[in-house]
Amino acid sequence: MKKVITYGTYDMMHVGHINLLKNAKALGDYLIVGVTSDEFDISRGKIDVRQSLTERINAVRETGLADEIIAEEYEGQKIADIIKYDVDIFTVGSDWVGKFDYLKDFCQVVYLPRTEGISSTQIREESNKTVRLGVYGHKEPAGRVVDETAFVSGIKASSVYSEDAEAGKALAEKKSIEACGSVEEFYDSCDAVYINANINERADLIKDALKNGKHVLCEGPLSNDEKATSECIELAKEKKLVLFDAIKTEFFPGYKHLELLIKSGKLGEIKDIDVSFSQQDASQNYDEMTRYEGSIYDMCGFIFLPIFHLLGTDFESIDFYSSLNSNGADIYTRGLIKFSNAIASFRTGLGIKTEGQLIITGTKGYLYVPAPWWKTDYFEIRFEDLRDTKKYFWQYEGEGFRYEMIEFLRRINTEKYEPDFSRSLATAKALEAFNDHRENVF
Repeated sequence: MKKVITYGTYDMMHVGHINLLKNAKALGDYLIVGVTSDEFDISRGKIDVRQSLTERINAVRETGLADEIIAEEYEGQKIADIIKYDVDIFTVGSDWVGKFDYLKDFCQVVYLPRTEGISSTQIREESNKTVRLGVYGHKEPAGRVVDETAFVSGIKASSVYSEDAEAGKALAEKKSIEACGSVEEFYDSCDAVYINANINERADLIKDALKNGKHVLCEGPLSNDEKATSECIELAKEKKLVLFDAIKTEFFPGYKHLELLIKSGKLGEIKDIDVSFSQQDASQNYDEMTRYEGSIYDMCGFIFLPIFHLLGTDFESIDFYSSLNSNGADIYTRGLIKFSNAIASFRTGLGIKTEGQLIITGTKGYLYVPAPWWKTDYFEIRFEDLRDTKKYFWQYEGEGFRYEMIEFLRRINTEKYEPDFSRSLATAKALEAFNDHRENVF
C-alpha cells in the first residue's frame, strides 16, 4: 500500500482544497490529511482563520477523500508523522515549491498544481465587507489598537473622536486616519466603535453607540455598576449588535490552552487562585488620578478574568483593602473573594511594584504563570513530585489586541449577538462593592 500525506488549514473549504485533495489521493492508495490546530496556526502568524479545528476537520471528512485525518500541532511534526505512519509520498500545493525539499530524506516529495483564482483569504475578504472601526478617546491603548487593526483582515481603523479635540487630532495625524469634530460626524465615519474612557463614562457611551447602530468594542469592564452593565447588554441584544467586553488576555493562545487544561481536570478541583497586576510608569503622576481611575478600575478586567472563568461568577463575598491618594483613587488594593468551595486573592497597584504572577491551586497540583502573567506565553503545571512538572510555551503576536479584534469581527460576521456576559456582570457586581465600601483603607 502506497501512503500519501498532505497538510493544510482548510479554512472555509473550497474547490481549490477539494482539487488538491483529489490530486493527492490519486498519488497513492491511502491518504492521510493533517489539519493545522488553532494554536499552531496562530504561532505561525495565521490569525485570521474563521473556523475552529473541529469545523475544519469535519469539512475534510465530508469530502470523503481522506482515509485518515490528524491534527498538526507543532513545528517539525511532519517528519515525525512521515516516520510514524510509514509514508511514501508527501505532497502540498505548488505555492510551496522548495519549502519542503528537506523531507526528501524521508520520502518522495510532490508539489501539486493549485486551482488558480481561489483561496481562503480571497473568500474571507469577499464574503464580508470591511468593518470600519472608529476610536472614541485618544489615551493609550487607543494608538496600539489602531496599529493592530493592520494585522486583521476585514477590519480597518477609520477615525478618531475625542472630547480633547487637539489630542484626538494629534492621534489621527499620527495614525493617518480621520479626526472627527463631532460625535455625529464620528458615527457617520464608522461601523463599529472602540471605546476607551473612564469607567464611570463607559455605560453611557456604549448605549449611545448602540442607539446609533454601531457594534461596540469596549476596554473591559463595561462599567462599575451592575444595573448599567445589564442595560448595555439588553440594548445590544435588542439592537442585534455586538457588544464586546474586551480583555485581550482571554484570547491569547497560551491563556486559552491554560483554561482548557484546567477545565479538563488536570489539577483536580480548584481551591485557590492568587493573581497580581501592578505597573510603574515614570511618565504618569498617580497622585493626580481621580476617584474613577486607580488600580482596581484599570486592572480588574484582567484580575477577575481567571477568577471568574475558573471558579464561576457566583461568589459569596468580596473584601477590598486599599491605599488611596488624596483624590480617592486606589494606588494599591488587595482583595479576597470567597466562593462556596474555593477562595481567590488578588493585588493591583499603580506606581507600586509587586510580582505579577498567577498561581492556580488544585487538589492534584498547581499551575504557575510567571510575570507578566497577563501576556501568557509560558506556564508550568507542578505536582508533589517536581519531576512530573510540565512546561508549556505559546507564542503570541504583537501587542495582543489583534486576537480580541479577530473574535470581535467573527461575532459581527456570524451575527453572534448574545454571548455569555456572566463575567461582565460579576465584575460590575464586584466593583459595586468596591464603590460602596471603602472603609478598609491603609
